[in-house]
Amino acid sequence: MADDIIRHHPHHRPSVGLIPVPHGPETGDEHGHYPLPDERRTSAEHQRAIFSYLTHPDDCYTPDGVYWADLPLRQRLAFVSKSQHEEAMKELKEIGAMAKKDPLSPLTWYFRNAVLPGAGLGLEGYVLFSIGNIEPLFAATWPTCWGKDRTECSSNWIAAVTYLEVIGIMVGQIAVGIIGDWIGRRWGLIQDAAIMFVGLLMLTACWGLNLEGWVICYAFSLFFYGFGVGGEYPITATSSMENAVGAGKLSTKEDRLHRGRKVTMAFLMQGWGQFVNQVLLILLLLILHHGSGDPPYSATTVQWVFRLSFAIPAVGTLWLMYYRIYKMPHASRQLTAAKKKANVTGYDMESLKMTCTFFGGRLLATSGTWFCNDVFFYGNKLFQAQFIKVISSGHNSVMTTWLWNLVNVGVSLAGYYAASLLIDNKLYGRKMMQQVGFLMCFIMFVVPAFKFDYYTSPGGIHAFQAMYFLSSFFNQFGPNSVTFLVAGEVFPTPIRASAHGFSACIGKAGALLASVLYNYIDTQTKFYVVPWFGLAGMLLTWLFLPDTTGLDLKEQERRWTYIRSGRAEDYHGIAIHPAHLSLWERLMGVGKGYDPELDTKQKIEDMRSEWAGKQRMRRNQEVGAEGAEADAEEDDFNDEVHDYFRQTTDSGLLMPQTDARSVTATSDNGQGMSEKRTTPNRSSSEKGQ
Repeated sequence: MADDIIRHHPHHRPSVGLIPVPHGPETGDEHGHYPLPDERRTSAEHQRAIFSYLTHPDDCYTPDGVYWADLPLRQRLAFVSKSQHEEAMKELKEIGAMAKKDPLSPLTWYFRNAVLPGAGLGLEGYVLFSIGNIEPLFAATWPTCWGKDRTECSSNWIAAVTYLEVIGIMVGQIAVGIIGDWIGRRWGLIQDAAIMFVGLLMLTACWGLNLEGWVICYAFSLFFYGFGVGGEYPITATSSMENAVGAGKLSTKEDRLHRGRKVTMAFLMQGWGQFVNQVLLILLLLILHHGSGDPPYSATTVQWVFRLSFAIPAVGTLWLMYYRIYKMPHASRQLTAAKKKANVTGYDMESLKMTCTFFGGRLLATSGTWFCNDVFFYGNKLFQAQFIKVISSGHNSVMTTWLWNLVNVGVSLAGYYAASLLIDNKLYGRKMMQQVGFLMCFIMFVVPAFKFDYYTSPGGIHAFQAMYFLSSFFNQFGPNSVTFLVAGEVFPTPIRASAHGFSACIGKAGALLASVLYNYIDTQTKFYVVPWFGLAGMLLTWLFLPDTTGLDLKEQERRWTYIRSGRAEDYHGIAIHPAHLSLWERLMGVGKGYDPELDTKQKIEDMRSEWAGKQRMRRNQEVGAEGAEADAEEDDFNDEVHDYFRQTTDSGLLMPQTDARSVTATSDNGQGMSEKRTTPNRSSSEKGQ
């Protein structure tokens, strides 16, 4: 559509640092753009142009109104390639223009839109994986406690360090997920930051009368900190999904084309947290150990290294707590609106029951695949020193292990970035990425498992290194990135935090299994056990996970409105398109109701209902009706849409005392247009609101 007939809303100054999962931070352009009147069109053609633009955006539909997933394969390839090529060229031009104006502006943009939003996840990654990084240093310094000869410490308490950390995460994921849906997202965000800050202070100051006493204090400090870390998963995912970009009734092109990328741009800060932790540990050891990383290490040096490594992120966590208290006042807005619409004030138990009924397969997919992934991901991270010892055999310096781990983290970061680039590609996307990632992890572990002696010998060690690093790459360029994203995408707003928290908790059960199991089996046996979780994850993804790549999530919320009102069979839109359903859902017949022509008419009537509800609210305010609340939502309709609805809506639907549920839909004149009704004109001050 030509630029001269498109209305562009003014740019506004966005908030900074909202975690973009999955809709992304505000950019200042979170408005739909509508066609202006065109003298070359008749009134009917102009009205059809308005609704065609609203209901059939050009990045999802052909000019003939055919959804991209309905196109034959060759045409689909051409349409998707053309759309994404045009978007890529547009972005490159914008980056070039930014760099021309200010060479540092692209870096500033990245800092605002990825580093700041992912700060919480970066701090979480920093601390969470420091446990595996620092354990070799403890073992080298206190071999009678952390080493094989545990005469001063109980083996059970040493193992409990890992167990309690993971259990704390699991408890936090469930508890804060429920709190987020019950009390609100904002409270959960503030609570998590406060708990993590206090937990870091506990880790920095933990002490004991003897080594075992210190280990016990260290373990329970990790449990407390883990509670806050666990809460970060569901609460940041849901709160940022429901920010200003996702709060309106109409989606944006930016959201549809780059939703997944914005998630992983912030989520990959977890990888940067690991990287910074490892670099800082190396620097602290070199500084405090007289410029050398070789043993023996004094107890005083090690105490300073590990305490400073926890004290430094405490400063960043304190800033995060401040930011969430004073800079995120509207984090619960979307949840409040959803509860108001469903007439719910506390925890929405009805939505929980309906989610289990209608989305049970999805819950199995998100929780089951997360479980399989965490056996890989956390198992490797918590016990990476043991794997790297095989790779770098013959060395007894913790510095050698740390340097190899730094390489491994760098490979993982490459996987994170690759995921962010391809996760929104409609020809690859979430589901395919997760399946390929699981398959590659399976192959990379099953091959050395059955020829372990060869691959750990001088002749095969380089192949072993390649496979281990490739497994790290495909774990990030696959299930680790995708599981976090889809657990927030495939569930409705009222129960999203609980469903995400439950999925993440089951996932951490995989980490707990790994942490327990790996203490009792040798390295080769670990390679025998781990691959099959990759194969199981791939099968669960193939059977139960829907593919939300290219799906407008506003349509998914619209479908939930139908389900919540007991009219699930009346929904005919793209949220039940076979391309966006799992194999299990298709076998259950969920996609049989898909009807794009009927859905277009329904969309217009749904918009009419939204519009009429706002008019009734305004009129309630005008006549001073008791209990009327101000309409704080931004108006998504332009003057032409208002005029059309005003002229074609039954006046009874707009009366303040009328219950919308008792009013029948307007009649259709057979041409896709409702018959014209006479309604009172709005005042000029109402127009364009």
